[in-house]
Amino acid sequence: MRRRLVSTAIAVATVGVLLHPGMAQASPASNIPSVSVRAHGTKAGTAVVSGHDQPGTRLQVDSGSTRSGHWLQIDYQVQETGYWCGPAATRIALSARMAPPSQGVLAGQLGTTQAGTDHIGQVTGVLNSNLGGGWYETKEMPNDPPTQAQRDLLWYDIVFDIDRNYPLVANIVAPPGNQPPGYPSDQTIYHYFTVFGYDDVDRTVLIADPASFSGNQIYWISFDQLATLIPPKGYSA
Repeated sequence: MRRRLVSTAIAVATVGVLLHPGMAQASPASNIPSVSVRAHGTKAGTAVVSGHDQPGTRLQVDSGSTRSGHWLQIDYQVQETGYWCGPAATRIALSARMAPPSQGVLAGQLGTTQAGTDHIGQVTGVLNSNLGGGWYETKEMPNDPPTQAQRDLLWYDIVFDIDRNYPLVANIVAPPGNQPPGYPSDQTIYHYFTVFGYDDVDRTVLIADPASFSGNQIYWISFDQLATLIPPKGYSA
């Protein structure tokens, strides 16, 4: 079980020792390309490995840290269908702590249909079911724009979880004019992606995006943008 602290604890949570519980992580297969994230100062979205963007394509993303930032090792995979962003983002999050099930298995567990995955609460339940215990909680962000308390809790959750080797899964709504890199600019995109790193100096977050829009798979965005993308949906943390 976890701890979840509320707004009174947020002020003390933005720094701390990087803790890594002893859960083993499976070694990726040797034929999966491995990439390293570039740290502070090189934040632009980019295709990590040129040509590796077909459905089901996998990448091992190496963990790293700086004095102000921390990101986790994950097994990234492009979503296998146009409506499996929920299963793919869930799989990426699980991969930081275990050898994850396939997207197809997770789609079954999530109840995903061709209309997608209905609610972030389904992701929370599947994460906890696969990992055992009750670490993950569903956090709703119904206010658009979010309240300051919701923003503070989101940043607290990002730092707290990632420092303990738990990525977050976010359900987002990205309209024209407020989109991550590569998104089709004439459409509102309803989507799930995984948050697996942060940098406290420039308040950015590291995203593993299973859609691979225009080849953008692993990229940094500002925390402020993330906080505007989640409403009126929510996240698992």
